[in-house]
Order: sequence, then structure tokens, then C-alpha cells
Amino acid sequence: MHFRSPIAAVSFAALMVVAAVGLAAPAVAAPAAPLAAAASAPVPAVSPPSTSYNGLALTPPMGWNDWSFYQCNIDENLILSQGRALVSTGLAAKGYDTVTTDDCWLAPQRDAAGNLVADPTKFPDGMAYVGQQLHAMGLKFGIYEDAGTNTCGGYPGSWGHITQDANTFAAWKVDYLKLDGCNVPNVAGQSSVETYKQVYTAMSDALVATGRPIVFSDSAPAYFQGTSSWDEVIDTSSHIANLWREGADTALGQESGAQKWGAIAYNYSYNVGLGQHAGPGHWNDPDFLLTGDAGLSTTEMQSQMSLWAEMAAPLISSTDLTKLSPEALSILGNKAIIAIDQDPLGKQGSIVQSGSNFDVLAKPLANGDVSVVLFNKADSAQTISTTAGTVGLSNGSPFGLTDLVTGAQTASNGIIAADVAPHGTVIYRVHPNASKHIAPAAHLTVSSGTFNADSPSTVTVTLTNDGPVSLFQPTATLTVPTGWSMQPGQKSLPNKIDAGRSASVDFQVTSTTPAPGKTISTLTANISYRSQDSTVHLSGELTDVSNVPFPNLAAAFNNVGITSESNPTPGNFDGTGNSFSAEKLAAQGATPGATITAGGATFTWPNVAAGTPDNVVVSGDVVTVAGQGTKLAFLGSEAGDVTSPVTVTYADGTSTTAPVGFPNWSFSSATEFGAQVALSTQGRNTPQGYADAAYAYRVFYNSIPIDPSKTVASVTLPTNGDIHIFALTVQPAA
Repeated sequence: MHFRSPIAAVSFAALMVVAAVGLAAPAVAAPAAPLAAAASAPVPAVSPPSTSYNGLALTPPMGWNDWSFYQCNIDENLILSQGRALVSTGLAAKGYDTVTTDDCWLAPQRDAAGNLVADPTKFPDGMAYVGQQLHAMGLKFGIYEDAGTNTCGGYPGSWGHITQDANTFAAWKVDYLKLDGCNVPNVAGQSSVETYKQVYTAMSDALVATGRPIVFSDSAPAYFQGTSSWDEVIDTSSHIANLWREGADTALGQESGAQKWGAIAYNYSYNVGLGQHAGPGHWNDPDFLLTGDAGLSTTEMQSQMSLWAEMAAPLISSTDLTKLSPEALSILGNKAIIAIDQDPLGKQGSIVQSGSNFDVLAKPLANGDVSVVLFNKADSAQTISTTAGTVGLSNGSPFGLTDLVTGAQTASNGIIAADVAPHGTVIYRVHPNASKHIAPAAHLTVSSGTFNADSPSTVTVTLTNDGPVSLFQPTATLTVPTGWSMQPGQKSLPNKIDAGRSASVDFQVTSTTPAPGKTISTLTANISYRSQDSTVHLSGELTDVSNVPFPNLAAAFNNVGITSESNPTPGNFDGTGNSFSAEKLAAQGATPGATITAGGATFTWPNVAAGTPDNVVVSGDVVTVAGQGTKLAFLGSEAGDVTSPVTVTYADGTSTTAPVGFPNWSFSSATEFGAQVALSTQGRNTPQGYADAAYAYRVFYNSIPIDPSKTVASVTLPTNGDIHIFALTVQPAA
């Protein structure tokens, strides 16, 4: 599925597809004939299947797909080089055994006999050859097609050619088919749900009829996310497919780290509640692993891997495997976590406890163990604690905890707890009746008051013994950000901490004076203790967030969205190096420092030279603003298509919060979110120069209501990084 994600920025390539083939609304103008092959197919009852419909994929599929990282920039050499990388890195031996070529491998037209043909430039030896080469490496061969008249990229779809295409794939010795759902026609007398069910059932039956074992990946549910039919379509997919994309696409490789984490968090949120549909041979698919992509922290990459394994999700990487960092390779290749994903019981982990920005997930395992994930969704570190009873182990104390990232093994009386980093996870394999001769489990917490640069603040590190026996000789160290000071550097806790007891030490910490903007500082505590002839090391974090107001919006500019046509290279409005043309904006009156009137408000256009920072990619920064009026007005645009909250703080300390958003800068409805077009230019600058003159690229007016009786003091900008703001003003009453 390649249509627009609600949380990830829309790439220009994807938007061009929207314009060309209507992928945001998968239908054609004229009704098509019904699907003869499946017109009378029965609708399955709403109940999870007991086993795999075709006997395949009894554990979640694993492998690699090109789409997220490369999109249409693929060829034969690239696909095979990624296959070789799976083998050389050792990932293939750990289960990542399927290489799938996604959209854009096809020639623009079928051959004279109606058969699919590979693009002769990208794949000169044909797709059967690609499969032969992958098979020679010991890998499986995956391929992409679409259930509609065209793929999402505009290439021939399987509509009207279901049996023919299934036979072609079998002849090419394909092992895995991903069938997307763009451009499925309207069929007279049928609902879209009925049409999707029929065409996907037809392909499912046709694949089985070939006699070749082909794992079937179904994208139908993703086209019904947010509708009342979503569960019904997922249920159908669970009976006719081995895995299904049930929601929004993940972020693309060229998008920012914030967009990638937003996509991971969002896809987790829609997938985690669908465990009733999952089991051996039929799996919920929340899309690709981005481990190895630029912009994601090691913590965030580890979290996606741990969460996907806990949810029994397919582990399908989509990044450049030839350039994996040691950290990324270690995360993808963690055998203990892969074993959780591939556990033969086939249960999807579910949320058993939630709190303030955290979830606890539990997944029963075939040998009676339980996999437990403590997931911190917040931007600050926090201690997360649950119990063995909560995760489904009511008997068998002491319980063994194996940290599947560090490998540490400890024993607990029933408390499962850890200090978890922002966006972080801790994943344990928990088993009953552990030996009392292993070290006791423990967790630490780090707390403090407000930091300042004038006097020291107390940071307290607390160690709690969660095990069945005492621990001894605990020592604590604290590491502070560069420029901060601390006394002392290391402290000893009481020599003995009995089971169920806690002890604390204090450190005196002085911060630096933060600069304007949002600054996130991390303090790290490390504790070592001895017990049962072993030494245990624990680590935890304290996150300090300061948000010092900028004196004005211009002081917060952090993105180049406008460049000269003679020098477009500094531009990066959309994350792929594209930008507005300064010359085209000037023709609309938007020169540096010019007055722009839109929506009844008067703005000052950024008074900066082309090719220098001229807008704010929002991240929750605070900007000093003064005035009274009925609205807070913005000139902005987006590389996405979202809303995000703005908080207006008044001089009396009260505040108003409301969402603001803008349409995408091109290829979107100009009035989404109540916006109005303020400036419209034809074409844009790309890294190669001015291009795309047939399309409009726009800046919009939008506003939120404010209390006209109060004086505005500051504005906290939205947090979604798809939003760009060029100017803002307090708009007086008309």
C-alpha cells in the first residue's frame, strides 16, 4: 500500500501517482463488470481461522522489501545486491529469507498475449532470472502486484488477469506475492467491500490452483482503515491470506527521524489491538522495519524491533542492508528477540497494562514463558512497573527475567520493572520457578527538581530490590550533559539491600543556561551490585526538557524552504531537497520583508535571502508574540497533510489550545482544515533546478480562535514536523 499516511509526509513521487491514477480514491469513473471468478464466493464468518489456509507462513514471514527506502529507484543489480547482503550479514541464516521487489518493476504495458513483462531497462534479464539468482543464494523470491487496473505507481494491475498473473508468478517460481489495492474499480451493484473481498479471494484461489506454495500478502484492509468495515475486511483477509497490511504506510527512507518515529508509533497503535485475527499462517502486518534508516536513534530502532516481535508481526526490513551500522545489525539479528516473533504458539502480544504514556505488553510463549515489553511512549524517561500476575503468571515465584537485549538474567519475586528511555522499550522473557541462585532483579529510578544554572539541584537515584534475596555493595554513578557540573561523581549505597527494600543516594547537579528553543538533556545513572557471586549492572535516565521562548518567529527559523532558481541546492522543504522558487514567489509579491495580506490578516513575509532559513519546521518551540485579537493567524504549508495543536499563552498565565494544519504544498485540497490559499506558484525548485511547471505549489492562510479580551504573551508551536510556518500574527477583529 502506497497511499498517503496520516502521520508520514507525502513524497512527491506518491503525490504524482495520486494525480495520475487516483490512488487516494481507488475507483474509476465507469462501472466495471463483476469478477466472474469470484462473484458467488461465500463471505467467511467473522471468526479467526484455526490454521493457515494454504499451510504456509506458520510463523511470521521475514525478509527484505525495497519500497520504503528506494521506492521506484530500483533495478536488477540493486535487488540482487540486497539479497547478497542478507546472506553476508548473517541475517538470512537468522530467518530473513525473502527478498521482495515492490512496485515499479513492471513495463508500462503487458505483452501481446496479455502477460506481465518486466521493465527491460531496470530488469533486462527478466523477473524469472531474478528469482533464479535469489534461489541460488538460498533465498526466497517475492514480488509485488496490485488487485486493481493499475498498481499504485501506474503500472499494469491484475484486474481482469488474476488467473493469468498467478500462473505467471508460479512459472517464475515466485515464493511470495504482495498484492496491493490501488485503483480497484467500482463494480455495478456491489459495495467496495464486496469488490475487494472478491478480487482478493480470486487471487488467493488462483495462487493455490497453481500448485506452487506462494505466501500471500493482502493489502485490502489498509484501504478500509477508519471505516466501519475495517474489521470485516481484516477477518476476510485472515481466511484467504497469510498476512495483510491493515493500516497506514510507514515513513519513507528520505523522511526525517521524527516522521519515521511518528510512523512507527502510529502503526503500533493500530496494530496492537488486532491480536484476535493473528495466529499460525495468518498475521497482522504493521509494515516494514526501519532499523538502519537515518534519523532513528538506536533506542527507537530497538523499540520497533521489540514491539514488532511482541506483536508477532512480519519482520520485513526496508533499508539499505549493505550499509547497516553494527548497532542496526545487532538489533535486526538478535536471536532471542527473533525467537519471540517466531514462537510456534503464534500468539500476538497484547496490552495488559497502560499508564501515563506507557504500555505493558504480554505474549504467551509455547514453552509456558511469557514475553513482556515495557514501552515508554513519552519524550521523557520513566520507570515502568508491572507484576507477574498482570502478565499472566500467577504462580511460580521466583520468576526468572531474561533481558533480551543485554542478556542479563535475574530472579524476581513478581515485580517486573525498569527505567525506560524516551521512545524506549525493555523486553524480558519471563519464566516461573527460577533458581534462587541467580542474582535478584532490581530497578532504579532517577528523580530531581527543576534545574538551573545559578545553584545546584538534587538528583536522587533510588535502587529497589525486586528479588527473593539480598543484594550487596551497590554503587551509583551519574553522568550529566556536557557543560553541566556535578558533585560527587560516584556514591555508595548501603552495603546491603534486602528483598523488597530500597535505598537512595543524592547528587548535586548544576545545569548550564539553556539557549532559546526546545532543549532535551539526558542524565544517565549507572548502578552496579553484587549477589550470588555475580555482578549486575543497571542503567537509567532522567530527561530534562527546557523550552526557552524565542524572541520572535524569525529567531526560530530552522528550514530552507525558498531558494533561487540559480542555486536550488540549499532547499529542503519536503525532506527530499525540494523548495519554493524565490522568483515565482516574488512574482506573487512575496519578496523578503514584504507585506502579505491573506484571510483578513496582515503578515510580514520572511525578511531573509533566498537559500537561508526562512520557516520553522515545528517541534513544539515557544515564540514570544504580543497583541490582542480574535485569531492567531498563520502563513504555512506542509510536506504532509496533518493538524497539530497550538497553545496560546496569555499575559495572565491562562492559555488556549486548538489544532492548526495546512494542506500539502501541492496535490491536495486547498481548503483542508479550513485553510485558504495565500500564495500560489507554478513549479518548484529541485536539487537539479526548476521543474514541475505544470503543478501549483502553495502557501496557505489558517488561524485558530483566541480570547479577544486577553493579551497574547507567547505561542507554543505545533509538534508535528510536517508543518512549516513562514509567518504568524495576532489578527484583530474585522
